[in-house]
Amino acid sequence: MSGKLTLLSSATASGSTSVEFTSGIDSTYDEYVFYGLDINPSVGGSGTDGPIFQFQANASGGSGFNETITSSAFGAYHREDGASTSLTYITSSDQANGTSYQHIASNVGAMSDASLCFELHLFSPSSTSKVKHFYSQSVNSNDDEPPYAWQYFMAGYINTTSAIDEISFNVSSGNFDGNIYLYGVS
Repeated sequence: MSGKLTLLSSATASGSTSVEFTSGIDSTYDEYVFYGLDINPSVGGSGTDGPIFQFQANASGGSGFNETITSSAFGAYHREDGASTSLTYITSSDQANGTSYQHIASNVGAMSDASLCFELHLFSPSSTSKVKHFYSQSVNSNDDEPPYAWQYFMAGYINTTSAIDEISFNVSSGNFDGNIYLYGVS
């Protein structure tokens, strides 16, 4: 593998409840990477400040984004005024054979100057004999005042031997704006 990235598709969210990639994930590549830029949840209306940004997968021929996931999560933060820092295991963001959407980042700030950037790596999604490993890392400002800079690290596997060919991203509450790109890695 050379680590060369090939752009396969992109999606722009504008007041969207979810963004779904339903094509482009197949046996062409052993690794796929999603990059999210300038993700910003809605404020007011049905949106709330501080939602969770998350993803879930769908197996080939399946219905709904509800695959079983086992994962682990930790994060580091630094408050804007320097008054608080931490490196911590995030119990609320991991799953033990759960079918919920997997957290990528929590307490994503919805202020006009806040945003989330992330990358999500998915390995061998077309395998029909192995589970599908993934990891993500993200950075965002949160919804506290003064805000914190958060960096999240998530890793785990989608516990199915069925091929995965669809990924969905959403926020736990409300809508979001931003851009998500899907790359194949060769």
